[in-house]
Amino acid sequence: MKNHEKAGKISDELKALFPKAKMMLHYGNNWELLVAVELSAQCTDKKVNEITPALFKKYPTLDDYVKAKPGEFEKMIFQSGFYKNKTKNILAAAKVIKEEFGGHIPKTMAEILTIPGVARKTANVVLGNAYGIVEGIAVDTHVKRLDRLWGLTKEENPVKIERDLMKALPKDDWFLFTYRTIEYGRKYCTARVKDHSKCPLGKYEK
Repeated sequence: MKNHEKAGKISDELKALFPKAKMMLHYGNNWELLVAVELSAQCTDKKVNEITPALFKKYPTLDDYVKAKPGEFEKMIFQSGFYKNKTKNILAAAKVIKEEFGGHIPKTMAEILTIPGVARKTANVVLGNAYGIVEGIAVDTHVKRLDRLWGLTKEENPVKIERDLMKALPKDDWFLFTYRTIEYGRKYCTARVKDHSKCPLGKYEK
């Protein structure tokens, strides 16, 4: 089976399994979306959703982040892990967005990648959820693990994995493929599973 045929079949089965799959992070506007996604690096969505209500209440506007004191901010996001680096990136991002983009999250991949803390995964998530702009496929740990398991890529680097998936999948599937794969990984095929014969997509293992 050719890679694009296999990818299409996997994508169709994921659609049937998870017709309502979507991002699980909670946010009130596009800036809060970016903050939540940056916090989610090496952290569960559940934990981020526990942190952000108090955070968004304390810092209701972009200007509040621009003026924020790093020490106070670090305490608010401590439980997300890597809190010093995340604080540095998020507060720097607020200044860049205010000064370079007039207070609005940019709408192009090239521009959004200039924001501190934003690589392609974050960029894809934010552009897709904020504006419905799909320029790629967000590769998180579930996507990396499962697409290697299914033989859709042999790569380790997320950018190269994304490139393989973009070649294999129809563009209409790119955005939700990430969220369906995440749901599948959580429900059926966790990193701890050793016997994949009982996984619904086990037949596609390489």
